[in-house]
Amino acid sequence: MAAMNRDEAYALMLEHTPSESLQRHMLNVETAMRWYARHWGEDEETYAVTGLLHDFDYELHPEEHPTWGVTYLRERTDASPEILDAIMGHAAYTGTPRTTRLAQTLFAVDELTGLIQAAALIRPDKDVRGVELSSLKKRFKNKGFAAGVNRDEVRQGAEELGVDLDEHFQNVLTAMQAG
Repeated sequence: MAAMNRDEAYALMLEHTPSESLQRHMLNVETAMRWYARHWGEDEETYAVTGLLHDFDYELHPEEHPTWGVTYLRERTDASPEILDAIMGHAAYTGTPRTTRLAQTLFAVDELTGLIQAAALIRPDKDVRGVELSSLKKRFKNKGFAAGVNRDEVRQGAEELGVDLDEHFQNVLTAMQAG
């Protein structure tokens, strides 16, 4: 059986995620994951699938996320164990260790894409291409801005990746701006 591809992951995400804002979040995470895959010479398709599916169960099964989704994927798809572990590990409360670069990348980009999207949405044109690193850093320090973004997890994610926080901000911002 061939590994799950991006088109299959995208269809599954749409099927289980009614909210356009959550769909956009998963697409943003996919974009950042692809950027890092290229950066490290890793498999883009694996990173893309992981980004697209990491929250696909969140809306319909919030109390069981991500366990419900990982069980579903394990039983009904050919998603690799590496993808399943990364999805479990992106939710710190599961206690799943992030032992692969894939898992560390998902954890590192997940919350940060939310901050960047929020920074774009307050712009008059709502365009992420106009967000600047200096503005993003300022918004990150303001805990009242995008209060749902876990700043400690953003810092921890960059640290686990071994990337300077400012560099990580720029990497994810560059990825999202390139779309």
